[in-house]
Amino acid sequence: MKNNLIKLILVFLFLTSCGTSSKGLLGTGVSIAFDPRTLGTQIDDSIMQKNLVGRLTTLNASYFIHVKAKVIDGRIFLTGKVDTPEEKLIITKKAWEIRGTRSVKNDIKVKEEFNFKRSAKDLLITSQLRTAMLINKEISSANYQIDTYKKKIYVYGIALDEDERKLVIQEAKEILDVEDVVASILLVEDLRIQKN
Repeated sequence: MKNNLIKLILVFLFLTSCGTSSKGLLGTGVSIAFDPRTLGTQIDDSIMQKNLVGRLTTLNASYFIHVKAKVIDGRIFLTGKVDTPEEKLIITKKAWEIRGTRSVKNDIKVKEEFNFKRSAKDLLITSQLRTAMLINKEISSANYQIDTYKKKIYVYGIALDEDERKLVIQEAKEILDVEDVVASILLVEDLRIQKN
């Protein structure tokens, strides 16, 4: 039984390591080849993201590990876990202080006791959605970031059109045991500046 559990965990870790993110001069992010934003917008977003991460890390070094920030077209999306509600408010304030911020969506949760079973289930849900998006040829999976917390999926990214956006949400809702899907998916047409 214990060996099967270890094997299952290793499979989850392997599946979550699969992906099509890129690593470049400005760090990990969406592949430029698939990203509908202009190169200038991508650079601005990357600078904003690095600026925010730097400010948060200066505030509390543990935020570097426990808080994730994603910037898309000047919109900041925050996920992760903090110890107190006050920390969540401070992080939101810091995000609004970043030059160029158009909006802040804070999905940071206040920490609770660690639950291995729940964490494994969340990891499985994330892996299943990532796999479903990779298999579906109508979805540009490289344009999305996925986080799962307490069977609630948070999807951030850029859809080429409304059909792709609906497909991503549909794929997420079809996964077993998912209780809710929070989709912060922008359409290419909603971006300030787009590639020609």
